[in-house]
Amino acid sequence: MTLRDRLTDGVYGLGWGTVKRLPEPVAVGLGRRIADFAWRRRGKSVLRLESNLARVVPEAGPERLRELSRAGMRSYMRYWMESFRLPAWDAARIRADVEIEGEHHLRDGIASGRGVIVALPHLANWDLAGAWVTTYVGVPFTTVAERLKPETLYDRFVAYREGLGMEVLPHSGGAAFGTLARRLRSGGLICLVADRDLSASGVAVDFFGATARMPAGPALLAQQTGALLLPVTLWYDGTRMKGRIHPPVEVPAEGTRVAKTAAMTQELATAFASGIAAHPQDWHMLQRLWLDDLEPRGGDPVSGAAAAAAEREGAA
Repeated sequence: MTLRDRLTDGVYGLGWGTVKRLPEPVAVGLGRRIADFAWRRRGKSVLRLESNLARVVPEAGPERLRELSRAGMRSYMRYWMESFRLPAWDAARIRADVEIEGEHHLRDGIASGRGVIVALPHLANWDLAGAWVTTYVGVPFTTVAERLKPETLYDRFVAYREGLGMEVLPHSGGAAFGTLARRLRSGGLICLVADRDLSASGVAVDFFGATARMPAGPALLAQQTGALLLPVTLWYDGTRMKGRIHPPVEVPAEGTRVAKTAAMTQELATAFASGIAAHPQDWHMLQRLWLDDLEPRGGDPVSGAAAAAAEREGAA
């Protein structure tokens, strides 16, 4: 393990070990100070967030975009502070802090026994939403996590999410797809963060007037297993987190599998966009997303696996 890997693992370990013990006002204040420090530095992540927000709020001028990016960094750091403290929250605290509209879509889908796929973007705190499902709805679910480096950090994330009642599968070359399909065929619930996919299998969608790629997995799983596909959007409202479970995305009656997948993924993207447009400061997209943002200077657009590799290099 390199020195950088050890430092990264140590920082996250300190967060989970120490932040949850701080008095809540102290933790909230610490998160805001860290967010404001990062925002003032105007590093790559902040500039990318601002660039992404400019697409979401095209009428915003420079001053408004700076306000949004500052609020966005505070929201992002709130996610981390909550996540570090979430293992210490009891069911009553989670229930008090989360309010979800359209809950009947989820409960009816689970009761049907056909399996349910929840797809959501990087809005607010998706881990807190997962804890709400396991503690309040009372249903465990399966999700997928990208393998992180160092491996010890990935292990920390898996242990954290398993402690919240989630089954976590590694995202490695599509190997998780078969397990997810089996969980759905047995009437289970899976939850997938699905607003960004730079792999060769990503589906091109219109997103705020430009082309982005999103994962094909949710739509393919719904077609293959007959499971219900539910888009979900989240946002912060004061001290609480709120959310909306949107109506199901139906499998088109006609068309090839490719055409059906494209139509369903576009419907997901449209639902995601509605939530992001309403609460842009809570969209934690600090990476490149749109294809024309992946175009190198003086060259052809980067696509597929090459785009993913380029993005990883840029984030390093």
